[in-house]
Amino acid sequence: MRDFGAEIEQRKQAGLYRTRRLVSGPQKPELIADGKPLLSFCSNDYLGLANHAGNISALSEALPETGLGGAASHLVCGHHDAHHQLEQRLAEFTQRSSALFFSTGYMANLGVISALAGRGDTIFSDRLNHASIIDGCILSRAKVRRYAHGDVSSLEAMLAQTSGHKLVVTDGVFSMDGDIAPLKELARVCKAHDALLVVDDAHGIGVLGPQGRGSVLEAGLSEADVPVLIGTLGKAVGTSGAFVAGTEVLMDYLVQKARTYIYTTAMPPALAKATYASIDLIEQDDARRTHLQALIARFRAGAQELGYQLMPSYTPIQPIMVGDNHAALALSRALEEQGILVTAIRPPTVPEGEARLRVTLSAAHSEAQVDRLLKALARCRSLLPEQAVQEPVAV
Repeated sequence: MRDFGAEIEQRKQAGLYRTRRLVSGPQKPELIADGKPLLSFCSNDYLGLANHAGNISALSEALPETGLGGAASHLVCGHHDAHHQLEQRLAEFTQRSSALFFSTGYMANLGVISALAGRGDTIFSDRLNHASIIDGCILSRAKVRRYAHGDVSSLEAMLAQTSGHKLVVTDGVFSMDGDIAPLKELARVCKAHDALLVVDDAHGIGVLGPQGRGSVLEAGLSEADVPVLIGTLGKAVGTSGAFVAGTEVLMDYLVQKARTYIYTTAMPPALAKATYASIDLIEQDDARRTHLQALIARFRAGAQELGYQLMPSYTPIQPIMVGDNHAALALSRALEEQGILVTAIRPPTVPEGEARLRVTLSAAHSEAQVDRLLKALARCRSLLPEQAVQEPVAV
């Protein structure tokens, strides 16, 4: 029998052991984790809408009308008019013909990718794509070729050598680096080589683009350029669930073929009502994004002045590169001792030797809270391995 305990011990020795925190109360910058108050910089609630009073009211007001549970799959009797209205709203928001609502982002990627490619087909996947994309590729049983991160020339060479049905899949914003895929160039090579382009904009929707419509529209690309857009609703939107958007024919095809849509119970329809309200907020509230960008700039300037090594990101995802697993854990613990919660990210979530602290900023943060984080980082700088220290940047 496999020795599970020994494997767990090996993970502990390698600095790869993971634990769960018990959070009490709503998600917001100042939260209670494991019974103590902490200032959090590790949530994906980029716009601070997970605890927004208007969204909470929309949910509670919908419950008497919709009931609590989804009760059945969408193809049995679970497709409520609240789900349908949300799909129409998401299509309008992303400027696409149609949309389909999934229960989670992970399920959306599994279902969409495995429905759009199969045996005899080829999927081209960026090396830093999210685990859900990787698993969707595996589930499809298609041949999978990984191209170097953001390397369009490498991808184009692979596409030119491949015949048959081809699918290219990429994150819009990469969740651990915070950088953005070269979407214009990807769209160009996909058109040139008759490949279907799929973009998972989980970390772009709500944050990037005109009125928060995402990285695809920020790049000025249409449905014809990027035929398949996937987005999640549990990050900047602040609720739960996911969607895919594209042509009506494509959505109909996915209803027939996407197993994670067909064979799961629909999400509570009241959540769809709350999500609709949140999309309205996102569309109307540029001030949140303006404030968020100011916080990002403030953090980057302060952290670089301290000599911390950041990645080239202008999104709310601001990783501090550390390298060593144990050093990343030590830095995270030192911050927690000062009341700051920033999670250490280690392999296999990131490549070997690239452990980091994944700082994420939210429009719900204040300038004073960002300054508090920077002061705590200043006290912890001596914990960085030598190779993780940069010359301080004068600001």
